[in-house]
Amino acid sequence: MNPSKSIKMEEITKRKRLILFPIPLEGHMNPMLKLADLLYSKGFSITIIHTQLNSPNPSLHPHFTFRSIPDGLSESEASPKDIVLLFYLFNTKCVQPFKECLSSLLSEEPEVACLISDAIFHFTQSVAESFKLPRFVFETGSMTGYAVFSHFSLLREKGYLPVTQDSQPGKVVTELPPLRIKDLPVIPKGDPEKFFEICVLIASKIAASDGVIFNTFKDLEEQGMAILQKQYPDLPVFPIGPFHDYEEASSTSNQSCISWLNTRAPKSVIYVSFGTIAAITKAQFLEIAWGLSNSNQPFLWVVRPGLVHGSDWLELLPNRFLENLNGRGHIVKWAPQKEVLSHPSVGGFWTHNGWNSTLESVCAGVPMICFPCFGDQMVLARYVSKVWKIGLQYENEIERGEIEATIRKLMEEKEGEEIRDRSLKLMEKANVCCKPGGSSSQCLDALVKHILSYE
Repeated sequence: MNPSKSIKMEEITKRKRLILFPIPLEGHMNPMLKLADLLYSKGFSITIIHTQLNSPNPSLHPHFTFRSIPDGLSESEASPKDIVLLFYLFNTKCVQPFKECLSSLLSEEPEVACLISDAIFHFTQSVAESFKLPRFVFETGSMTGYAVFSHFSLLREKGYLPVTQDSQPGKVVTELPPLRIKDLPVIPKGDPEKFFEICVLIASKIAASDGVIFNTFKDLEEQGMAILQKQYPDLPVFPIGPFHDYEEASSTSNQSCISWLNTRAPKSVIYVSFGTIAAITKAQFLEIAWGLSNSNQPFLWVVRPGLVHGSDWLELLPNRFLENLNGRGHIVKWAPQKEVLSHPSVGGFWTHNGWNSTLESVCAGVPMICFPCFGDQMVLARYVSKVWKIGLQYENEIERGEIEATIRKLMEEKEGEEIRDRSLKLMEKANVCCKPGGSSSQCLDALVKHILSYE
């Protein structure tokens, strides 16, 4: 890179402010703040507009300006139990407060280059247009997932949607192979019609934006990117992830789970975590516990409060369950997931296949057992197992015998070794893409130039 060109670009960007607007859910907020850090490192000033719900801690980001707006949500409305309703409320109750806040910021700061909003906030497209402000979208999911959502109208027209009890779950969706009907995104407890409507609306507003940013990399999602470029040939797309590969590793030696992992053999531990929203039944919880126990494999299991319907934490476990494991199992309420996946003793990840978790597993070279729960998790599980071939998909009812067999297959058998080899090769590609000259580094530079082209 020519140093004079780099200095010139920094001189340009440091005068420009970006306004970012994240959804107040952990899996959306954290990647948005990492995106803000990346763009700050390129010389931009950063303002974060955020709701009162789950507001970020400004002291952790002293180089950003924060502006809070009321979200108007009651305590019951703010629950993620009905995620479709929550997204609908965000897009109705936040409109006026956001518009007023944005108006105030634009009057105070003439050098605002653009708005970057979470894709879920579809209303921000019309607001940005009213201010003649470029709007970029940050899609916190995968390109593959968005490609599926962008086809929702076609999938309904072809009879794949809505998915009902009469649908043929194993039938291949010929327009989006290798997905089957059972792999299409659904929300089990939401209104399927409202889910369809909001997905179509979000997809259309992304397509109308000035560009869409993804926390992913080209080598991982070549197929999803090809589908998107065919669907929206004029939409600028910027895969600039994985974000955490731009970061310095932090020390977590004081974490109890890291200390426990330090006592285990290399590649011996199965790490189990189902994210921040997914919930399971009491019966499923017990089958998982016995399946882990019977596998004779060391395991680190994150059981967050609220994971099990009607349970506080571990009171459902049989008497002396943990004691009888003789230290082979360790259960925690929270774990530093990136550090756990990077630990030498971890040999597999039983995951719900949220995008952040899936990407972190890819970047750590850890093969997966896929247990998708809702939304695009089913799409990702299918891609992990059949396209990228870096994991096994658990597709049947939760049952201890099958859990034991699946864990043994991944951790002890030849098929598991082959999956691990492919996982390590993909990890190497992930490590290269963020380095200077890598695909994500080049896309980040292209994003900066594209933002500045609206002067």
